[in-house]
This record gives sequence, C-alpha cells and structure tokens, in this order.
Amino acid sequence: MKLTLRVWRQKNADEPGAMSTYQVDDISQDMSFLEMLDTLNEELTLKGEDPVAFDHDCREGICGACSLVINGDAHGPERTTTCQLHMRSFSDGDTIDIEPWRASAFPVIKDLVVDRTAFDRVIQSGGYISAPTGTAPEAHATPVPKPDADYAFENAECIGCGACVAACPNGSAMLFTAAKVSHLNVLPQGAPERESRVLDMVATMDAEGFGGCTLAGECATACPKGIPLFSITNMNKEWLRATRKSGKR
Repeated sequence: MKLTLRVWRQKNADEPGAMSTYQVDDISQDMSFLEMLDTLNEELTLKGEDPVAFDHDCREGICGACSLVINGDAHGPERTTTCQLHMRSFSDGDTIDIEPWRASAFPVIKDLVVDRTAFDRVIQSGGYISAPTGTAPEAHATPVPKPDADYAFENAECIGCGACVAACPNGSAMLFTAAKVSHLNVLPQGAPERESRVLDMVATMDAEGFGGCTLAGECATACPKGIPLFSITNMNKEWLRATRKSGKR
C-alpha cells in the first residue's frame, strides 16, 4: 500500500507543533500500525531527518503505552490498542492523520509522546490495599460472590492507556479512576480503605486538571478493554457514600 501520513511534530512542550506530511510505500496489510511507523522512521533516519517520537513498550495490547489519535479516533478505527491495530484496516492511497492524546493533563513531551504521569499520581493516592503481615487471614478463606469477582476483574482490565481521556470531549479521567476504584472497593481486601480510596483518588483526579464528566459515553466506546460506563455510576455512588460517612462535602 501507498499511504500519505499527516503526523504531529513538536520538538518539546515549550515549542508549538504542526502537522507534517510524509509518503510511505510498500506497506503490507499484515503490518501493525507501529510497524508502519517504524518503516517511516527508518526512511527518515536514512535521509538524515529526525524520526517521529512515539511511545510503545510491549506491543501486545497489555501495557497501554501506544497512545495515538488516528484519524480523530483514540487508537484508530478498531476497538483495540494502537499496537494491535493492523494496516488491513486502511486502504491503498489513504491519508492518515496521526496525533498525540489531546488533554491538558497530558502535556506533549515530543511529537506523539505525552506525559501521562497524572494517572500514576491518581493511582498512588488510593490504588492500593492494606497488607498486614502475621495476622492477615488466608485470602482464599474469604469468599467473594461471583458477580463481585466478575465486576472486579472487568475493571481490573484497565491498562491506563488514556484513550478514555483522549476520546472525552471534556478530557475527563472518570472512567480510568472509576475502574481503579471499582476493582478494589468491591472486594473484601479493599474494604479498609474503601472510603478514603474514592475520596482521595477523585480529589487527585480533579487536582491534576482533568475535565468534568458529563456522561457523553465516548470514554467507554473508545476503551480498548471494554471498561463499562456503569463503573462511573458505581464510583459516584461510592463517593456519595464516603462523603456522607466522613462528613466531607
């Protein structure tokens, strides 16, 4: 395939960026999207030009590092991660726009790479459980109802890629935070921090500059792991419960 790529280029966070146009030939339909970008970078390197910076790690749809907006969609036209998107999803002669996540909480580092450490700080504020030693009961001795276990596993699938933020018209991180709250709060192991977890994680999310949630639903549509929109409703209930119990408003 022959493709026209319009790629966002930005030297660093302090300088303005712009779209640059490149032509790539001999692209196989069996290539992943990142392999196609590798091909582009090889050509740029041979020409003595600066290759396009983009984030990646496992390339197996697990780590969530491959964060790109492709033709206006987070991760592209398929409901998957960018690294698992294949060029068979495009046609010969297509023009493809490639941009970084667009959110004030995710500043651009260079080209297509953004700083997503805001997610790390949200997790650090409450995404953990108590782990006392010596007196802790055997985990398997505490029965967990199957619906609760299934719900916890469903939310634990979140890989923190940020597609929910990129897709949201408000740049909200509610689905991400809801997944991190929900998969722990529903389990007995997460009970000791149940109230403080949701209060602290929501407060940190707001402090990081993410937008407010208006339940547009774009986050759940873009999520490559299928985190349900209902998780936001559940987190809102948890937050209301915690504020009433703690007396905070």
